[in-house]
Amino acid sequence: MTRTNALNTGRDDFLSWATGERGVALPARLTDAVLTMLALRGADRRAGVPEPTPGLLRQVLHEDLPQLLCAGDDELDALPGVLGTLADRVRAAGRLNAKRHARLLAAVEDAVPGFRRAMADPVNLTWHRWYASLLTADGVDPDDPAAVGAWLDAHANTPHADRSALPEPLHRFDLAERTFAVRIRLDEALLAAFARDTREASPAGPLLPPPPLDDRHPDDALGGELERIADALTDRWTAAGLTEAFAARHAALAPAPEAMPHVALADRMLDEHLDYYGDSSVPLPPPPVVPSPDEIRDLLHAAPLPAALAAGTFDDELRDVAERCGLPGPATAVWADGTPQELLELAADVLAAQAERLPLVTGPQEAYSFGAAHLLYSLYERGGTPDSVARKIADAKSDGLPPELEDAPTPVSRDAPDAYELPSPEELSPLLGVHAVTDADRAELDAPAQGLASLMDQLASTGCVFRTGDTYGLTPLGAAVMRHVLTAGHVAAPDRETVAEWNAAETVAATRHWPTRIAAATLAAWAAHRGGTDEAWGELLGAVSAAKAAEADAARTSEYFARLDLAAIPGTVLRAALTDPVTGAAARRLLLARGETVPEDTVPLSARATVLVEELDQRWTDDMLGHVKRRYDADETGIPAAADIPPTTLLPAFDTAAAAWPGGAAALADALAEADPGTSLRILDTLHAHHPDRTVADAAAHAKKTARRTSSGRRR
Repeated sequence: MTRTNALNTGRDDFLSWATGERGVALPARLTDAVLTMLALRGADRRAGVPEPTPGLLRQVLHEDLPQLLCAGDDELDALPGVLGTLADRVRAAGRLNAKRHARLLAAVEDAVPGFRRAMADPVNLTWHRWYASLLTADGVDPDDPAAVGAWLDAHANTPHADRSALPEPLHRFDLAERTFAVRIRLDEALLAAFARDTREASPAGPLLPPPPLDDRHPDDALGGELERIADALTDRWTAAGLTEAFAARHAALAPAPEAMPHVALADRMLDEHLDYYGDSSVPLPPPPVVPSPDEIRDLLHAAPLPAALAAGTFDDELRDVAERCGLPGPATAVWADGTPQELLELAADVLAAQAERLPLVTGPQEAYSFGAAHLLYSLYERGGTPDSVARKIADAKSDGLPPELEDAPTPVSRDAPDAYELPSPEELSPLLGVHAVTDADRAELDAPAQGLASLMDQLASTGCVFRTGDTYGLTPLGAAVMRHVLTAGHVAAPDRETVAEWNAAETVAATRHWPTRIAAATLAAWAAHRGGTDEAWGELLGAVSAAKAAEADAARTSEYFARLDLAAIPGTVLRAALTDPVTGAAARRLLLARGETVPEDTVPLSARATVLVEELDQRWTDDMLGHVKRRYDADETGIPAAADIPPTTLLPAFDTAAAAWPGGAAALADALAEADPGTSLRILDTLHAHHPDRTVADAAAHAKKTARRTSSGRRR
């Protein structure tokens, strides 16, 4: 290829035309970026310049240039003139009539404000744009590679605490990932342009120069040449020499994702979160304690593994960890002089590199297995509440744990021996929620529990995890590190200050996913933050009603009200909610549990039906679990249909409720379908199949059709 500093976009002729025909001097760098990206995105060049269309303008101005171009205020102000002159040039070439010309000018006017917003949005920063903005602000000529190199040298020698901080809420991993992604998109655009040149050349000639014909490996030569062009474009639109500097001498200033081990762990955290919730925006509870920025350095330096890596006193088996974390090596400067944020990233790198090398913990016959990433996520997901080694193993077995124990805290013993010992039968019984623990139970738990304890001890060397006896959990440093890693994985992991500022609806929606104890504390703190008034508590209760009304099967009212009860919701607020058409019955039930007398007729039937759906669905679940156990004990195979499950407890519960319901069983069936169409379907299906009174069975069938239609309509 002929090595050129510009693609065949007609830039120079266009700049000359603008000066000679329109009397305007357009900024060359901005003009070059606009013309080049329009051409790379496939703009027709028969006018001698890339011809913009409204769609191409939006893509180039809103997606491409905000991540590729570092522009000053004068260039931003000049953009409408560049685009207007370009439209005039295309019209002068006979490629636009008056109507299309006017439409294009209107598209420019519409697109420019969005371009300005995108250019100012920190989310579009790359390493090149960030450093170009810094050196330009310092008065360095971005087109002078020697001046740029001298500035980079000086910046690399500047104490970390004296360097400009990234704008909130960005971290270095954001710029690392975005720089990588932007470069991939630019490479793809260049390759697509080369393919277009090869397939059908424009009358204006090829956009890219032809590939070298005498090279023995033309494919490699093409790839290398496209890379060179991408480097040239990136530097030309930011600052000369940045790409080469970041690839070698100053790689530490602009690390790639692969140079940050915690980015890989962040991807694992995202996978874990999606497995749990299916949506990265579902927030996790903030940890109870995180260190202040001033404490990060001392906590990291006190951790055995990071200290050994920094000093170079480690075994060969940890050499890969040391190399990945850059200790001793490129990260030594961060270890000695890093900002709290950089030290937190280094701690995250050490944790990620250590976690990656640890083996899975597996059960007998590999019935279950989990690794370090899962264990770290599960500790954070439970709000940083310490867990039990033995209980974690028991929970992984097929029979699991009672639901109330899954997120229960485990006491931390201060005098436990260093070597792991499985708790005694008397200690295991309350941990596992069973009346008695046999020697066989302990024998089955012991080997995997030893493996889990060993894994936790190796994670504990990072300073992010502790294990004391049977209890393990995140340290304050670990809580801060895990929040950083989760954020890097684009998982919603708010801090306590952010949670306190949520509105009632956001708070209720988030806490329904959290451990009951933590959710209750969060609700109480939210109300207290607003003065603890009845009005504040009423907002929370109103948000519960709205959430249930919008998505009936989002959570049981009993679960919401269990959290509100633990949070000490005032009785005055509960009494005011008795007439609520959704939560009135749940409020009454809580008041009754507190010993108050509340007549049932003060509660709307719709609210009573909401509670009954939940109670009857629990009976259905109990019947299903009992049926499954009986089939398992009898070695029966196959999966029974919902209607095949004998309603041992469901039928009596329904009949009891129907006897007191206005209008009887048929009216109750209709009320269930209306209150919660999704959840009521299997209840009504069972009643239709099993109720001995055909009148009731037929009423259930009719209500089932109504529920199905309603559910289908909501899904659409």
